[in-house]
Amino acid sequence: MFYYYCLLQFRRSVKDVLKPEHNDQFLIRWLRARQWDPEAAEKMLRDSLIWREKWGIDTTLQTWQAPEVLEKHFPSGTTGFDKEGSPIIIVPFVGLDVWGLLHSVSRTDLMRMILRHLENYLELGRKQASTHGPAALKVTVVFDLDGFNIRQYAWKPAAEMVFTLLQIYEANYPEILKTCFLINAPKVFSLAFSVVKKFMHEYTISKIRIFGTDPKKYQPQIFAIIDKDRLPAHYGGTLVDENGDPKCSSMVKPGGKVPKTYYMRNSQEDESSSEVYTRVTVKTGEKHIVDLLCPENESVLKWDFGVESHDIKFVIKKRDAEGNESVVHGPRRVGEGPADVGVMPVTGPATYSVVFDNKNSFLRSKKIYYNLIISIPERDLDMTDLPEDMADLNIATSASD
Repeated sequence: MFYYYCLLQFRRSVKDVLKPEHNDQFLIRWLRARQWDPEAAEKMLRDSLIWREKWGIDTTLQTWQAPEVLEKHFPSGTTGFDKEGSPIIIVPFVGLDVWGLLHSVSRTDLMRMILRHLENYLELGRKQASTHGPAALKVTVVFDLDGFNIRQYAWKPAAEMVFTLLQIYEANYPEILKTCFLINAPKVFSLAFSVVKKFMHEYTISKIRIFGTDPKKYQPQIFAIIDKDRLPAHYGGTLVDENGDPKCSSMVKPGGKVPKTYYMRNSQEDESSSEVYTRVTVKTGEKHIVDLLCPENESVLKWDFGVESHDIKFVIKKRDAEGNESVVHGPRRVGEGPADVGVMPVTGPATYSVVFDNKNSFLRSKKIYYNLIISIPERDLDMTDLPEDMADLNIATSASD
């Protein structure tokens, strides 16, 4: 009776904005997202409707002409529907060149592209629901994380876009996710996920299943929801496209590295100025220690460093307000080659010491370069992106500046 009463109260309070397709299932999504509080659900729905109007979700978005680079290099697609009639979304992450895309189009256009794809999938679900029932209103997602590169997402513009999209999703698309399979996840992905999940609702987190590279572990889980003839053969299904491609590239666009001919500005200049490195020489038998103050909880420590020759031991220690010290990352040896990039959630008040340890080397000094920072994502990232023609309007996600 309690839930029925909440639904009645909610329906009465928002009847002036309801559309014919806004049935009880639609309203229940908003109530659940606000713990069955009709007043909070009403505010959430009204804010979302304002947001949809500002972004032209129900008007101009479908006729918006995406830039050519997005049409060619944005990886995503569908292979049909799962066993309950829900749309299947497949995203090959290896083909998502965030650096290239954000040098070729505005962040707003990239977000528009993502939102248009999502709205198209939800429209397919609404059509399916007439014959398959309400379960078809949710989506089933397979993210192939093969090739995931944390360095792209430690880059500030990419991080800003990810956090903004998470906030938009949580504020405007409650409970649309049936299941999200993250497969082929490298170990480093757990560091990135531990940061972004702080911005996700418990419901969303509960629907995410993370797997490594062993098909024997993720395939039975996927096949419980998706028939084999609806999953590309590349992932263990039986589906190939009209060209016999096991990845079904004609249905699921693979994306790929964006040619620099699409870049809007000089990429060499951006590459050199996007990170400011400190360069030091760590003498034989010595350590170089960088202390970073973490003033409060919900912060992130990001590192980007390299060794010009040979290797060096890398470790991160935490010292709390009482002086207690503990190792929170490493120790491990990092050699010359591509820069080592990572992120990890940190809590305060505390001091985090990043240590480059050359004490075991008695013959060679080591030249290193590094960029280290502790930031509070909601404070330090610009997450108020809007369509260019609406810069004076506030986004309806309650995102912080």
